[in-house]
Amino acid sequence: MATLKVKIYSTYEALSEKVAEQVIQLMAASDKPLLCPASGDTPAGLYKVLAERYRQQPGNIACWRYVGLDEWVGLNGTDQGSCRYSIDKTLFQPLQVSEENICFFDGRSADLPQECEVAERFIKAQGGIDVAILGLGMNGHIAMNEPGSAIDGRTQVVALHPVTKQVGQKYFQQHLELEEGITLGMGTLLESRHIILMVSGKHKACIVRKLLEGPVTSEVPGSLLRQHPAVTIFLDEDAASGLQQR
Repeated sequence: MATLKVKIYSTYEALSEKVAEQVIQLMAASDKPLLCPASGDTPAGLYKVLAERYRQQPGNIACWRYVGLDEWVGLNGTDQGSCRYSIDKTLFQPLQVSEENICFFDGRSADLPQECEVAERFIKAQGGIDVAILGLGMNGHIAMNEPGSAIDGRTQVVALHPVTKQVGQKYFQQHLELEEGITLGMGTLLESRHIILMVSGKHKACIVRKLLEGPVTSEVPGSLLRQHPAVTIFLDEDAASGLQQR
């Protein structure tokens, strides 16, 4: 039976600290720890804390492995604004992660189905994802699993929802035509041993309420996480401000 944990913190900084503590604890329980990190603004605070902990005492963090969550089709780590570029700056470079410990989508690849297969094989070879760090889109998407995504979907190339195309522009210095993404599927993510969803900001309050107090539906992909046996949702007060039940 799924046991949903919701934790609310007064500030984004406090939220980031607590998520870091849980990630380190959960990853320490695995012999070959595999982390799936989301890009974007919300997990950036978490990665800052992890980098500080690494500088103080590398310990178990130094042997973590990583699989990418998603990427814009047509972009890779050489492109400013790409998911890989963001995580390089905020996580991989501060933690001095070796490239051999990273499996990440190349959205510029001429063979995107092969990119999907490589990710699935990498996850299997590591014994599965230990911890998936996820964010929540304004339309309820998880990674680039848009409204209507199947709960058992595997890693795939997807057409982007209009809201995702619009919101995604914030990562780029000039307008970019965003049409498709490559993403771990909901089925792949729900096989993770632990899932951590981080949401911050008042602008996310409405979709957080739908996720937690509305029906479980593929039209709000984030609500599908409620089917997972070990998911923790971390909110700051602003993101939790629309909830009727606290």
